[in-house]
Amino acid sequence: MVDHLADALNTMKTHEIVGQNKCSVKATKLTEEVLRLLKEHGYVKGFDMVDNGRGGNFNVDLDGRINDCGVIKPRFPVKKGEWAKKEEQYIPGVGIGLLIVSTSQGIMTNVDAEEKKIGGRLLAYIY
Repeated sequence: MVDHLADALNTMKTHEIVGQNKCSVKATKLTEEVLRLLKEHGYVKGFDMVDNGRGGNFNVDLDGRINDCGVIKPRFPVKKGEWAKKEEQYIPGVGIGLLIVSTSQGIMTNVDAEEKKIGGRLLAYIY
C-alpha cells in the first residue's frame, strides 16, 4: 500500500532540510488539498500541476518554514471538544504548527474545525 500524502510530506521535509527551494510530489486530490492549506498558511510559496501522462506531479516552491511534518497513522477520530488535547500531542506549542484534518465539510486545519465546532479525523501535522 502506498501513502502518497506521507511521501509528499517527507519529500518536502527532506528538501527543506538540505536547503532546496523546489521539489516535486505525486499529484493526488488529497495532496492538492493539503498543499492548498499549506500555501494558505505560509508553509509553501506555491505549487503547480505538471501532467506527465501518468497522473502528474505537483512542483512545490518551498519557503523554508517547515521544521517537521508528517502523517498521523492511524487516522484517529477527534471529537469537537478534544482539539486542544490533540494539539498538545502532535505540535510543540500553542500557535505553532497545524493539524490537518478530514471533516464532513472537507479538508481543513484544526483551528478551522474548532471554530466550526466539528470533529474529524487527523491526517497530518506540520510546524
